[in-house]
Amino acid sequence: MTPTLTFITGCTGSGKGSLCRELARRTDAEVVSIDSMKVYRRMDIGTAKPPSEVRGDIPHHLIDVAEPSEEFSVAQYLELAECVIEEIAARGRPILFAGGTALYLKALTEGLFEGPGADPQIRSRLRAIVQQEGKEVLFARLREVDPAAAQRIHPNDERRIIRALEVHELTGTPISELQAQWDRDRRRYDCVFIGVRREREDQNHRTNMRVGRMIADGFVDEVRSLMDEDPPLSDTARKAMGYAEMIRHLTGEISLAEAIELIKINTRQFAKAQRTWFKRFAGTEWLDVKPDDTASSVADELLQRRGSLWKA
Repeated sequence: MTPTLTFITGCTGSGKGSLCRELARRTDAEVVSIDSMKVYRRMDIGTAKPPSEVRGDIPHHLIDVAEPSEEFSVAQYLELAECVIEEIAARGRPILFAGGTALYLKALTEGLFEGPGADPQIRSRLRAIVQQEGKEVLFARLREVDPAAAQRIHPNDERRIIRALEVHELTGTPISELQAQWDRDRRRYDCVFIGVRREREDQNHRTNMRVGRMIADGFVDEVRSLMDEDPPLSDTARKAMGYAEMIRHLTGEISLAEAIELIKINTRQFAKAQRTWFKRFAGTEWLDVKPDDTASSVADELLQRRGSLWKA
Protein backbone atom coordinates (compact mmCIF):
# COMPACT_ATOMS: atom_id res chain seq x y z
CA MET A 1 0.00 0.00 0.00
CA THR A 2 1.38 3.41 -1.00
CA PRO A 3 1.84 5.62 2.09
CA THR A 4 0.24 9.06 2.24
CA LEU A 5 2.73 11.87 2.64
CA THR A 6 1.49 15.11 4.20
CA PHE A 7 3.61 18.18 3.44
CA ILE A 8 3.46 21.22 5.70
CA THR A 9 5.19 23.90 3.71
CA GLY A 10 5.42 27.65 3.27
CA CYS A 11 7.90 30.51 3.20
CA THR A 12 10.88 30.53 5.52
CA GLY A 13 9.86 31.70 8.98
CA SER A 14 6.13 31.24 8.35
CA GLY A 15 5.66 28.90 11.31
CA LYS A 16 5.35 25.66 9.36
CA GLY A 17 7.80 23.81 11.62
CA SER A 18 5.90 24.68 14.79
CA LEU A 19 2.62 23.66 13.18
CA CYS A 20 4.11 20.38 11.98
CA ARG A 21 5.35 19.51 15.46
CA GLU A 22 1.96 20.32 16.97
CA LEU A 23 0.28 18.07 14.42
CA ALA A 24 2.82 15.31 15.05
CA ARG A 25 2.07 15.36 18.78
CA ARG A 26 -1.65 15.02 18.11
CA THR A 27 -1.42 12.31 15.45
CA ASP A 28 1.62 10.28 16.62
CA ALA A 29 3.33 11.12 13.34
CA GLU A 30 7.04 11.19 12.56
CA VAL A 31 8.51 14.32 10.98
CA VAL A 32 10.78 14.35 7.95
CA SER A 33 12.69 17.55 7.23
CA ILE A 34 12.57 18.87 3.69
CA ASP A 35 15.23 21.53 4.15
CA SER A 36 18.44 21.56 2.11
CA MET A 37 20.52 23.16 4.90
CA LYS A 38 19.21 21.31 7.96
CA VAL A 39 21.00 18.27 6.54
CA TYR A 40 24.32 19.77 7.72
CA ARG A 41 25.66 19.02 11.18
CA ARG A 42 26.57 21.98 13.43
CA MET A 43 24.69 24.42 11.20
CA ASP A 44 22.02 24.77 13.84
CA ILE A 45 21.20 28.39 14.66
CA GLY A 46 21.18 29.72 11.11
CA THR A 47 18.95 26.89 9.85
CA ALA A 48 16.55 27.10 12.82
CA LYS A 49 16.73 23.40 13.62
CA PRO A 50 14.28 22.23 16.27
CA PRO A 51 15.99 21.86 19.68
CA SER A 52 17.41 18.47 20.61
CA GLU A 53 14.78 18.00 23.34
CA VAL A 54 12.02 18.45 20.76
CA ARG A 55 13.68 15.94 18.46
CA GLY A 56 13.90 13.57 21.39
CA ASP A 57 10.16 13.89 21.99
CA ILE A 58 9.07 13.74 18.34
CA PRO A 59 11.04 11.58 15.88
CA HIS A 60 12.68 13.81 13.25
CA HIS A 61 14.51 12.58 10.16
CA LEU A 62 16.97 13.95 7.58
CA ILE A 63 18.50 16.46 9.98
CA ASP A 64 22.27 16.26 10.61
CA VAL A 65 22.98 13.68 7.91
CA ALA A 66 26.00 15.37 6.26
CA GLU A 67 29.19 17.19 7.19
CA PRO A 68 29.36 20.89 6.26
CA SER A 69 32.46 20.09 4.21
CA GLU A 70 30.40 17.83 1.92
CA GLU A 71 28.37 18.74 -1.12
CA PHE A 72 24.84 17.41 -0.68
CA SER A 73 22.60 16.93 -3.71
CA VAL A 74 18.89 16.55 -4.28
CA ALA A 75 19.60 13.01 -5.50
CA GLN A 76 21.17 12.15 -2.13
CA TYR A 77 18.20 13.64 -0.33
CA LEU A 78 15.79 11.65 -2.47
CA GLU A 79 17.60 8.38 -1.76
CA LEU A 80 17.59 8.97 2.00
CA ALA A 81 13.98 10.17 2.03
CA GLU A 82 12.73 7.08 0.25
CA CYS A 83 14.41 4.87 2.85
CA VAL A 84 12.90 6.92 5.69
CA ILE A 85 9.41 6.75 4.16
CA GLU A 86 9.67 2.98 3.93
CA GLU A 87 10.84 2.68 7.55
CA ILE A 88 8.11 4.92 8.99
CA ALA A 89 5.40 3.22 6.91
CA ALA A 90 6.58 -0.16 8.23
CA ARG A 91 6.03 1.16 11.77
CA GLY A 92 2.49 2.13 10.82
CA ARG A 93 2.92 5.78 11.79
CA PRO A 94 1.77 8.84 9.82
CA ILE A 95 4.42 10.73 7.86
CA LEU A 96 4.67 14.52 8.04
CA PHE A 97 7.13 16.46 5.89
CA ALA A 98 8.09 19.93 7.11
CA GLY A 99 10.15 22.46 5.21
CA GLY A 100 10.41 24.91 2.38
CA THR A 101 13.01 23.54 -0.05
CA ALA A 102 10.76 23.38 -3.08
CA LEU A 103 13.28 21.52 -5.24
CA TYR A 104 13.43 18.66 -2.72
CA LEU A 105 9.64 18.63 -2.47
CA LYS A 106 9.32 18.53 -6.25
CA ALA A 107 11.85 15.70 -6.62
CA LEU A 108 10.19 13.63 -3.91
CA THR A 109 6.66 13.97 -5.27
CA GLU A 110 7.31 14.07 -9.01
CA GLY A 111 10.67 12.42 -9.53
CA LEU A 112 14.10 13.82 -10.23
CA PHE A 113 14.81 15.45 -13.57
CA GLU A 114 18.51 14.91 -14.14
CA GLY A 115 19.00 16.29 -17.64
CA PRO A 116 22.28 15.99 -19.53
CA GLY A 117 25.49 15.20 -17.67
CA ALA A 118 27.74 17.95 -16.37
CA ASP A 119 30.17 19.58 -18.80
CA PRO A 120 33.33 20.65 -16.90
CA GLN A 121 34.40 23.12 -19.60
CA ILE A 122 31.08 24.95 -19.65
CA ARG A 123 30.93 25.09 -15.86
CA SER A 124 34.50 26.35 -15.62
CA ARG A 125 33.75 29.09 -18.14
CA LEU A 126 30.57 30.16 -16.35
CA ARG A 127 32.29 30.18 -12.95
CA ALA A 128 35.02 32.37 -14.41
CA ILE A 129 32.36 34.87 -15.47
CA VAL A 130 31.05 34.93 -11.90
CA GLN A 131 34.55 35.59 -10.57
CA GLN A 132 35.30 38.33 -13.08
CA GLU A 133 31.93 40.03 -13.57
CA GLY A 134 29.62 38.78 -10.81
CA LYS A 135 26.71 36.33 -10.71
CA GLU A 136 24.36 39.13 -11.76
CA VAL A 137 25.72 38.83 -15.31
CA LEU A 138 24.85 35.13 -15.43
CA PHE A 139 21.42 35.73 -13.94
CA ALA A 140 20.71 38.38 -16.58
CA ARG A 141 21.68 35.83 -19.24
CA LEU A 142 19.35 33.27 -17.65
CA ARG A 143 16.46 35.76 -17.78
CA GLU A 144 17.08 36.09 -21.52
CA VAL A 145 17.28 32.39 -22.41
CA ASP A 146 14.91 30.94 -19.80
CA PRO A 147 12.62 33.51 -18.10
CA ALA A 148 10.58 30.75 -16.42
CA ALA A 149 13.66 29.30 -14.73
CA ALA A 150 14.78 32.79 -13.69
CA GLN A 151 11.43 33.24 -11.92
CA ARG A 152 12.09 30.14 -9.82
CA ILE A 153 15.83 30.46 -9.15
CA HIS A 154 17.11 32.94 -6.58
CA PRO A 155 19.54 35.50 -8.07
CA ASN A 156 22.16 34.41 -5.52
CA ASP A 157 21.82 30.69 -6.25
CA GLU A 158 24.97 30.43 -8.36
CA ARG A 159 24.91 26.64 -8.58
CA ARG A 160 21.39 26.43 -10.04
CA ILE A 161 21.94 29.41 -12.35
CA ILE A 162 25.02 27.72 -13.80
CA ARG A 163 23.20 24.41 -14.16
CA ALA A 164 20.28 26.03 -16.01
CA LEU A 165 22.63 27.82 -18.41
CA GLU A 166 24.65 24.63 -18.86
CA VAL A 167 21.55 22.63 -19.80
CA HIS A 168 20.44 25.32 -22.24
CA GLU A 169 23.86 25.39 -23.87
CA LEU A 170 24.04 21.60 -24.16
CA THR A 171 20.50 20.99 -25.40
CA GLY A 172 19.37 24.27 -26.94
CA THR A 173 16.21 23.94 -24.84
CA PRO A 174 15.39 25.84 -21.62
CA ILE A 175 15.66 23.67 -18.54
CA SER A 176 12.18 24.87 -17.48
CA GLU A 177 10.72 23.39 -20.68
CA LEU A 178 12.51 20.08 -20.17
CA GLN A 179 11.35 19.94 -16.56
CA ALA A 180 7.76 20.71 -17.58
CA GLN A 181 7.82 17.77 -19.98
CA TRP A 182 9.13 15.56 -17.19
CA ASP A 183 6.67 16.89 -14.60
CA ARG A 184 3.50 16.33 -16.58
CA ASP A 185 1.03 14.08 -14.73
CA ARG A 186 3.66 12.61 -12.43
CA ARG A 187 2.96 11.77 -8.80
CA ARG A 188 5.14 9.28 -6.95
CA TYR A 189 3.13 9.07 -3.72
CA ASP A 190 -0.33 9.84 -2.41
CA CYS A 191 0.36 13.43 -1.33
CA VAL A 192 -1.44 16.04 0.73
CA PHE A 193 -0.09 19.62 0.51
CA ILE A 194 -0.84 22.10 3.30
CA GLY A 195 0.66 25.57 3.08
CA VAL A 196 1.17 28.16 5.81
CA ARG A 197 0.70 31.68 4.47
CA ARG A 198 1.07 35.08 6.14
CA GLU A 199 0.52 38.66 5.08
CA ARG A 200 3.75 40.12 3.74
CA GLU A 201 4.07 42.68 6.57
CA ASP A 202 3.74 39.95 9.18
CA GLN A 203 6.17 37.72 7.27
CA ASN A 204 8.75 40.52 7.11
CA HIS A 205 8.35 41.28 10.82
CA ARG A 206 8.89 37.62 11.67
CA THR A 207 12.00 37.59 9.47
CA ASN A 208 13.47 40.56 11.34
CA MET A 209 12.69 38.99 14.71
CA ARG A 210 14.14 35.67 13.64
CA VAL A 211 17.43 37.22 12.53
CA GLY A 212 17.62 39.09 15.84
CA ARG A 213 17.17 35.81 17.74
CA MET A 214 19.87 34.16 15.62
CA ILE A 215 22.38 36.82 16.62
CA ALA A 216 21.35 36.68 20.29
CA ASP A 217 21.65 32.87 20.28
CA GLY A 218 25.27 32.99 19.12
CA PHE A 219 25.08 32.80 15.34
CA VAL A 220 28.30 34.75 14.85
CA ASP A 221 30.23 32.25 16.98
CA GLU A 222 28.56 29.33 15.19
CA VAL A 223 29.74 30.58 11.80
CA ARG A 224 33.21 31.42 13.15
CA SER A 225 33.55 27.87 14.48
CA LEU A 226 32.44 26.37 11.17
CA MET A 227 34.99 28.49 9.29
CA ASP A 228 37.76 27.11 11.51
CA GLU A 229 36.94 23.51 10.66
CA ASP A 230 39.17 21.30 8.55
CA PRO A 231 38.16 20.23 5.95
CA PRO A 232 36.56 23.60 5.15
CA LEU A 233 32.94 24.35 4.38
CA SER A 234 31.67 23.13 1.02
CA ASP A 235 30.50 25.65 -1.57
CA THR A 236 26.89 24.70 -0.84
CA ALA A 237 27.24 25.22 2.91
CA ARG A 238 29.15 28.49 2.48
CA LYS A 239 26.37 29.90 0.32
CA ALA A 240 23.56 29.01 2.72
CA MET A 241 21.35 31.97 3.52
CA GLY A 242 22.65 33.74 6.60
CA TYR A 243 25.96 31.91 6.56
CA ALA A 244 27.14 33.56 3.33
CA GLU A 245 26.49 37.03 4.72
CA MET A 246 28.10 36.27 8.08
CA ILE A 247 31.18 34.82 6.39
CA ARG A 248 31.55 38.11 4.54
CA HIS A 249 31.52 39.89 7.92
CA LEU A 250 34.00 37.51 9.55
CA THR A 251 36.42 37.85 6.64
CA GLY A 252 36.34 41.63 7.05
CA GLU A 253 34.38 42.45 3.93
CA ILE A 254 31.38 44.03 5.66
CA SER A 255 30.39 45.10 9.17
CA LEU A 256 28.19 43.04 11.46
CA ALA A 257 25.34 45.54 11.03
CA GLU A 258 25.64 45.25 7.26
CA ALA A 259 25.64 41.45 7.45
CA ILE A 260 22.51 41.44 9.62
CA GLU A 261 20.70 43.77 7.24
CA LEU A 262 21.74 41.67 4.23
CA ILE A 263 20.42 38.52 5.90
CA LYS A 264 17.05 40.22 6.39
CA ILE A 265 16.94 41.48 2.78
CA ASN A 266 18.00 38.16 1.26
CA THR A 267 15.56 36.22 3.43
CA ARG A 268 12.70 38.43 2.21
CA GLN A 269 13.81 37.91 -1.40
CA PHE A 270 14.03 34.17 -0.82
CA ALA A 271 10.50 34.13 0.61
CA LYS A 272 9.27 35.89 -2.52
CA ALA A 273 10.92 33.22 -4.69
CA GLN A 274 9.37 30.50 -2.52
CA ARG A 275 5.89 31.97 -3.01
CA THR A 276 6.42 31.72 -6.77
CA TRP A 277 7.64 28.13 -6.48
CA PHE A 278 4.75 26.96 -4.35
CA LYS A 279 2.20 28.09 -6.92
CA ARG A 280 3.14 25.09 -9.02
CA PHE A 281 1.91 22.58 -6.42
CA ALA A 282 -1.71 22.34 -7.48
CA GLY A 283 -4.19 21.41 -4.80
CA THR A 284 -2.26 22.95 -1.91
CA GLU A 285 -4.61 23.81 0.94
CA TRP A 286 -3.49 27.19 2.23
CA LEU A 287 -3.87 28.32 5.82
CA ASP A 288 -3.92 32.10 6.18
CA VAL A 289 -2.27 32.63 9.56
CA LYS A 290 -2.64 35.84 11.56
CA PRO A 291 0.11 37.40 13.70
CA ASP A 292 -1.49 36.33 17.00
CA ASP A 293 -2.32 32.77 15.91
CA THR A 294 -0.53 29.96 17.74
CA ALA A 295 0.54 26.58 16.38
CA SER A 296 -2.18 25.03 18.55
CA SER A 297 -4.95 27.27 17.22
CA VAL A 298 -3.85 26.74 13.60
CA ALA A 299 -3.79 22.98 14.17
CA ASP A 300 -7.30 23.19 15.64
CA GLU A 301 -8.54 25.03 12.56
CA LEU A 302 -6.88 22.62 10.16
CA LEU A 303 -8.15 19.46 11.84
CA GLN A 304 -11.66 20.90 12.20
CA ARG A 305 -11.66 21.86 8.53
CA ARG A 306 -10.33 18.56 7.22
CA GLY A 307 -11.29 15.99 9.85
CA SER A 308 -8.05 14.19 9.03
CA LEU A 309 -4.62 15.05 7.65
CA TRP A 310 -4.51 11.93 5.56
CA LYS A 311 -7.42 12.46 3.20
CA ALA A 312 -8.71 15.35 1.11
